Order: sequence, then structure tokens, then C-alpha cells
Amino acid sequence: MYAIVEIAGQQFKVAKDQKVFVHRLKEDEGTNVSFDKVLLHSDGDNITLGAPAIDGASVDVKVVKHLKGDKVIVFKKKRRKGYRKKNGHRQYLTEIHIEGISVSGGKKNVTASPKKEEKNAEANEANPDLSEHTVAELKEMAKEKGLEGYSALKKAELIELLSKK
Repeated sequence: MYAIVEIAGQQFKVAKDQKVFVHRLKEDEGTNVSFDKVLLHSDGDNITLGAPAIDGASVDVKVVKHLKGDKVIVFKKKRRKGYRKKNGHRQYLTEIHIEGISVSGGKKNVTASPKKEEKNAEANEANPDLSEHTVAELKEMAKEKGLEGYSALKKAELIELLSKK
């Protein structure tokens, strides 16, 4: 069971009893926090999607500690110019522990809806995709429809002619 939740402006895939490093949070160490912007929840084969977030869903976390990340060195140099700049940066982070994921609302979507598939099938029957056919097949279709002047046309022109009629 996992969930995709937005914490401090970033999206994280979290599971129960997992430790995650996020951007620094305002809460003190040891406090319990609940994030309600759950975008997706999966429990085995059951997937619940939010639009954009799942109503009534939340992820309960405990702030373990505040810390600084590893140092990132930024070095700039222009050769033969005597220009060198060296900067370092350490990101302020918060370590959180996922205590639980609760979902009480939302729509369950495992596959695409059958209504859309039926509409797509009807649209394909009405306007078949002529670009998949060869030039010879397109010329044969034009001959069957009784069109004239198709023998000197290119594939794109044949498709345009057949789709009009």
C-alpha cells in the first residue's frame, strides 16, 4: 500500500513506516502532522485517483528531526581568463516518519472508462485511419467509390480525397 502525497510543494511516493527527507517544515521535532493533499492511493490492485486530490484522504507523519543535507559544490571557471568561483550549498531538510495512510473518499479508477472506448470505436468506424493503408489500397478504394483522377495523386492527396467523400 502506498500513496503519492504533496509535501512542501514536492510530490513523494510514501508507504507506512517509511522515512522521508523533505524540505524544512515549520513544525517542531516530535510533533505529529497530517498532510491531506493525497494525489493517488494504491492498495494492491485498487487504485484511487484524485482530481487533483482525494477528498477525505490524509497521510499522518511524525517529524523526527531537522538537519542539513550534504554539501553541494558549485565551481565555475573560464579558462585563460583567471576567473574561478567556488560556492557551496547545504539544503535544510526535515526527516519525517510515515505513521499511516487513511483514505475515506475518492473514485476508484483501475482502467479507462468503457464509454470512452465505445466512442473511440464509433469514431474509427465513421472515419477510418487512411494513413495506415498503402497507396495501392487507397487507389483501389478511390476506384470502388467511383472517383476520377486518382491515378496521378500522391498518398496525402488520396487520403484527403477519400476523407471528403
